[in-house]
Order: sequence, then C-alpha cells, then structure tokens
Amino acid sequence: MDDRFMQIVLTPAVQRAQDTYFGRHQSVDAAPEINPLTREEAAFIAARDSFYMATVNSDGWPYLQHRGGPAGFLKVLDPQTLGFADFKGNRQLVSTGNLAASDRVSLFLMDYPRRERLKILGHARVLDARGERDLAAQLTPAPDLLGKVERLFLIQVVSFDWNCPQYITPRYTEAEVQVAVAPLRHRIADLEAIAASA
Repeated sequence: MDDRFMQIVLTPAVQRAQDTYFGRHQSVDAAPEINPLTREEAAFIAARDSFYMATVNSDGWPYLQHRGGPAGFLKVLDPQTLGFADFKGNRQLVSTGNLAASDRVSLFLMDYPRRERLKILGHARVLDARGERDLAAQLTPAPDLLGKVERLFLIQVVSFDWNCPQYITPRYTEAEVQVAVAPLRHRIADLEAIAASA
C-alpha cells in the first residue's frame, strides 16, 4: 500500500482492531500530502468501462454507486485530477447531494479478467455542465452523448492503492468472450466445411 493511503485509512480504530486480531498494528509516520497517479494508473483507468464511487451523506451513512460508460469515460486530466461526465439518469442526485456535505470520495476500479483492483481516495466537486461547455466536451466519451450531460465530476486525487488479486473471481464482458471464442468458431466452421465435403 502507498504510505499516504495507509496514513489515511489507518485510523486509531483500525489500529485497535489490528491490535486485537494480530497483537500489533501498522503505522505510517511520514507520508507525502498527495500521491499523484503514474502512467500505470492512468493506463488502467483509461481501460475501464465502469467503477464504483462511494460518498458519505450528512448523517454519516455511506453511499456506493456504480458508474459506467465507454472505456475511458473516467479521464485522467493530470496526475492529480480525474473527471467524468454525469448523464441524465434517475434524478435522485444522491452522490451530488452527498458531495455538497462532504467532498470526500473513494473510487473502486476493477479489472476482473486480470484480477486487479485500484482504490482511489480524493476530494470531488460537481459542476453544472451548462456553464462548462468546453470541459463537458472534453469529458464526454462520445459526441452523441454530449446532449445527455448534466453535471461534471472533478476529483482531486489524494492517494491510491493497488490491492492483491486474492479472492477476485475472474469475470468477462460479452466483448471479451467474443474475442476469446472467435478462433473456436472459425475452427468449427472449418471442420464443418470438411465434414460437408467428405
């Protein structure tokens, strides 16, 4: 784990839990204020077609929401900034409302086939897309979606962490399955042609 990420998550309550179960706890004495994304994280983020975003409401309840779109819809604007366009939806605006009370977010990005996961902590703000036309165009993953953009989310990355692959069940998208079985389909077609000519 990154030192800054650990410094944030290793609260006294977490350390007490570690003491209870393991007889000692982890601690981080010094860490940088922020942990910028590297090319590795940027490439991983660009390949994702979904992620989960957690916010906390004014009563302290966590809220987790799935976000999806074309691969790369979550954009790395610079090593410390992520952005994505928020489209017309169910009109609940729970994440948007929560961020008005607390700007802290946690993102969880999965690559199931490779059994990799990336966790990101940051501070988010929501902008009205009507007043940010250039940024809306930059964050919209396809021109035909621009008319559906209502808000823009900008996330200042504080830290990130890569998790171990243990217990991640590999899962595949329909497109990934099609690519994997394409050679088998061609082989079956060849064998059927041979059988038909015999």
